[in-house]
Amino acid sequence: MRYVRTVCAIPLFILFAIGTIALLLLFGCYPTYVKRAETPQEALKRIRYFFPRFEDDLDLNSLKLAIERNLEYLRRLDPDHVFSYGSERVTCKRVIDTQQSLLQILLSSPTPTDLQNKIKRQFIVMKAAGMPRTGRVLFTGYFEPTYEASLVKNQVFKFPIYAIPDDLVTIDLSLFRKRFQGLRLMGRLQGRFVVPYYSRDDIDIRKVLKGKNLEIAWLKDPVDVLFLQIQGSGRLMFPSGRSIRVGYAASNGHPYKSIGRYMIKMGYIDREEMSMQKIREFLHNHPFLLEKILAQNPSYVFFRILDRGPLGNIGVPLTPGRSIALDTRLFPKGALGFIHCKKPVLDTQGKIIKWVPFSRFVLNQDTGGAIKGAGRADIFWGSDRYAEVAAGHMKHQGELYILLKKKHRKNAGSAVTERVTLSTLPLDGEF
Repeated sequence: MRYVRTVCAIPLFILFAIGTIALLLLFGCYPTYVKRAETPQEALKRIRYFFPRFEDDLDLNSLKLAIERNLEYLRRLDPDHVFSYGSERVTCKRVIDTQQSLLQILLSSPTPTDLQNKIKRQFIVMKAAGMPRTGRVLFTGYFEPTYEASLVKNQVFKFPIYAIPDDLVTIDLSLFRKRFQGLRLMGRLQGRFVVPYYSRDDIDIRKVLKGKNLEIAWLKDPVDVLFLQIQGSGRLMFPSGRSIRVGYAASNGHPYKSIGRYMIKMGYIDREEMSMQKIREFLHNHPFLLEKILAQNPSYVFFRILDRGPLGNIGVPLTPGRSIALDTRLFPKGALGFIHCKKPVLDTQGKIIKWVPFSRFVLNQDTGGAIKGAGRADIFWGSDRYAEVAAGHMKHQGELYILLKKKHRKNAGSAVTERVTLSTLPLDGEF
């Protein structure tokens, strides 16, 4: 009874303060984000507890390849070029060191416990803010499709994909005000004024680009053109057996709007069934609605022929399963990341039988019109049947982390950390 009376005698405001402090101590290092991240500082927060389990479901050679390609981009930059990693200002040299150091650790074949401890000791781990209220990241997927095509228009191939028009102009707003860093406008000149460029409706229905000799190739189906634009790159197979790769060159500057969301709103497809395959099926079965539905997305993509690829926004080939697309306003290009989400398991007929958790190291090598905010990420799955199914159906929440090597502390008598270069790394089968 004495203990009970003593507790009850503590003023309520003191109990409230103690409880508040306890909650802050418990959750302050793993916050729930309640507002939309608008800056790099808001998009990435360093964590000191509640680390993910750093387990990777892919082979190490694919990560080596992705980093090797990544370094092509990083080495084109000045070593002192600065990236924004959350609130950290990070040089390109440090980013390179980060990725080489992680490979060195993985090549030492650490036990799961050793790997966990080394990453926690040697790296800063930042967590993406995710979506407001939940702090989770919505992961979708994309892939490199292959479509039949022709270099000339005929009765079968009559839907063009276009190169960049000569009258498309780009305005870099950061040249006018520093606060507009990273913002651009796409448009065309009309007299002495810049006006928005033509919309999808103008290009597809009103044929404003007809006769300008911009056609790279012709496809069989307008839905193929749409999905090629959504994926951003693809292979074109010609009747002769020759093929080419095409990739994103520019857009008309109009905001990307999801036709899938519109189709759900109109009751054409149930939310639970929404996928790229369902969209294609509905549009083929309801051709009279095709123009109206496609016009809901005014954004339009122009292409260029690639000599290798598919390429991401940093100008290097994407690596299946390792390359992701993020919002470039919030996340640094070429950053080393770690994700945790779900992937599909297929049967022998290519049908999804279940979704299973997975985690892996990834690299931020691309972006996309629909990838906006700290709560969106797109995984590049490749170009095979699995890639098409995964990309078409993936819409799962997960977690995204960005890794950064801690700065070396110069202590007297301390050993010099050994540096590793990709040229010294063993090939597949040697580790």
